[in-house]
Amino acid sequence: MEPVEINAGRWYLRALRADERVDDTPALRTAGVVTEEAGADYIQLRLDQWAADELYSWAVCVPETGEMVAEIRLGHDGGPDSDAEGWSLGGWTSSGYDDAFAEGLAAVRRFAESGLGLTVNGQWPG
Repeated sequence: MEPVEINAGRWYLRALRADERVDDTPALRTAGVVTEEAGADYIQLRLDQWAADELYSWAVCVPETGEMVAEIRLGHDGGPDSDAEGWSLGGWTSSGYDDAFAEGLAAVRRFAESGLGLTVNGQWPG
């Protein structure tokens, strides 16, 4: 599946990017998700997972600036290779953006259940 953008009220959810217009690698490094060298690889991994329907991820962004403040992931229970029927949510948030993360999680859950017909069973820590 191609990445899907979601309007989550005060927040905008989109696929992670590292191109000439938008670069999420600084936010990923600041959050401790990637090292200096691994940012582009991490973003490519997420895009490959979208394409393979293994795991879907969204950058939670400030609409006015496009600044990434959190990442939300939706994946199979037990990991991408699991036979489990359900899905779980997870991710991380930058300090001070817990509301963005919570609103983003709710929007992704609605999209997964109503838009994709998936069963969301729970939430991964961090």
